[in-house]
Amino acid sequence: MAVCVTQLVKCSIIVPNLHLEHIIMPTISMFYGVIIRMYYFDNQQHNTPHIHVHYQDDSAVLEIPTGTLLEGKLPKAKLKLVDAWIEIHQEELMADWQLAVSGDSVFKIDPLK
Repeated sequence: MAVCVTQLVKCSIIVPNLHLEHIIMPTISMFYGVIIRMYYFDNQQHNTPHIHVHYQDDSAVLEIPTGTLLEGKLPKAKLKLVDAWIEIHQEELMADWQLAVSGDSVFKIDPLK
């Protein structure tokens, strides 16, 4: 599947293998097999700042800055890693959240080391 990068309705540039979810839900960090994403304009779903976390076949939505599990599931060990990452990067996550709900591009955040 190809997605237009200039507009989502009219297309002038096609990028092969670029999926719509990567445009509206960019990856902001990856570590130890965990992928962290943040949706654009996603303040309607939970009405609280949050991230989407993916690990293998599991997915979860976690509140920022508390790390509270809002929905889904992750293996306990991976959840602990994500909680530690959220604690370290609270300010950056909240700044990205403000950008995302405004429809602006979010910034990458350093992985857990």
